[in-house]
Amino acid sequence: MRMSSPDTDRRPLSGSARLALALLAWLAGMALVGAAAVWAARDIPRSGVRVSISVDGLQEQVRSSRTDVAGLLADIGLELRAEDALAPARQTPLAEGLQIVVERARPALVSSDGDFREVFTRASTVGELLAAVKIRVDDSDEVYLDGALAPKETPLPPLLRGSAQGGMPAGHAWRLPPAIPVHLSVRRAVPITVDDGSVPYTLYTTAPTVGEALLRESVTLYLGDYVQPSLGTRVSPGLRVFIDRSIPVVLSADGRTVQTRTRGRVVGDALMDLGVIVAGSDRVEPAMHEPLVDHLQVKVTRVSEVVLVERKDIPFEAISVPDDNLEIDHTRLAQAGQKGEHRTRWRVRYEDGQEVERAMIDEWQAAAPVTQVTAYGRMLVPRTLDTPDGPVTYWRKIRMYATSYSPARAGTPKTAPWYGRTRIGMTLRKGLVAIDPTVIPFHTPLYIEGYGKALAADTGGGVKGKWIDLGYEDHDYESWHWWVDVYVLEPRSAWEKIRWVLPNYPPPDFPRRR
Repeated sequence: MRMSSPDTDRRPLSGSARLALALLAWLAGMALVGAAAVWAARDIPRSGVRVSISVDGLQEQVRSSRTDVAGLLADIGLELRAEDALAPARQTPLAEGLQIVVERARPALVSSDGDFREVFTRASTVGELLAAVKIRVDDSDEVYLDGALAPKETPLPPLLRGSAQGGMPAGHAWRLPPAIPVHLSVRRAVPITVDDGSVPYTLYTTAPTVGEALLRESVTLYLGDYVQPSLGTRVSPGLRVFIDRSIPVVLSADGRTVQTRTRGRVVGDALMDLGVIVAGSDRVEPAMHEPLVDHLQVKVTRVSEVVLVERKDIPFEAISVPDDNLEIDHTRLAQAGQKGEHRTRWRVRYEDGQEVERAMIDEWQAAAPVTQVTAYGRMLVPRTLDTPDGPVTYWRKIRMYATSYSPARAGTPKTAPWYGRTRIGMTLRKGLVAIDPTVIPFHTPLYIEGYGKALAADTGGGVKGKWIDLGYEDHDYESWHWWVDVYVLEPRSAWEKIRWVLPNYPPPDFPRRR
């Protein structure tokens, strides 16, 4: 194999190869320059004096080999506007431990008198911002901060910043996203003239319409006042507003009293203006032709006359008649009762719905009453009842409320000569009962369910109507407090002593116990 020497293999380079070598050499040089710059930059904080810098309240410690504050600001890349505050001044020499304070102005967008501009300010209130931009406002002008009405003493809102693109900027703490500007606008008041019937006067307003301008100036408008141009007209400089005032009146009509206003000249005009219709016999005070004055009291009395027919019932009479073909203790309606009717015709006069006069025209009986007739039975039908004591024959059965008593329970003192005696003179014992003699005559034989045969022999203060008190001796006394069937046995009572229609006492819903 043939070995070549370096001398024998060296060949001339082509043009493109030489160009590539030159480019590589330039890149290597630039890399060296960059490395030197980086080393120098890294070396800056490690040399020079140490100072403290505060920017918008964010504080850092830095080292600088610069000679003054201006050089330090250039080194850290902090550019200041004319509105920013710096302490100490730019030409102040740097010294170990120097305190540097920077307060940057905030952005604001201000519009006034057709001019719109962006400014930077360190103002803290609306008034300070207006003074900084040399905008004068009068008391009638309006200032809006971010769209809301704001007096001069209104503080500016806290500083807000926008979003950083791609994250927070690298480097010092004060390198923050741009601040969001506040919006301040001035709305100038324009003069308008108001003529309300007295001396015209001028007012300055920022209101958009005539109605709102009068409202803001506390100009009271009443029902019936006429405003020209209308309340919805747009306000323009030099506009003249005319107000035709209405007259206050007090109107009483149809049960209501209202305080209102009208531009009429007489009472009739006012009623027409207020939509009050007067017709027929209605009375108006003062009269319709009377002129209107302030706070005049107008009363409308509604007058009407009607003819009324008054109907009154005539009660019917109710009678009872015997029916010898209907069994005892039964009834039937022989004839239904009907009310009669009496009529009276009246002429009635009303004022405001209240009757003030009534005169009778005539009266008559429109229908006669019909008597109600109830028939009660007087047919006696004897029946047989099987009892533990044997069969008995009865001619009447009465549902009665039963109680019981004995000599000691009768309420009679033992010293009384009639103690233990019944009304018919018999000694009280079981089998003798107290009754209402108008319902069951004395000496009537009875049979009582659960008690047995008995004789109507006594009365009592509470024993009335269909109430029966069952007798006992003291030693065999039993308490009763309930309803029972009482059978009236043969022989029957004399015809004239029979009570054909029994009283409704006690009623069927009488309590089981007193």
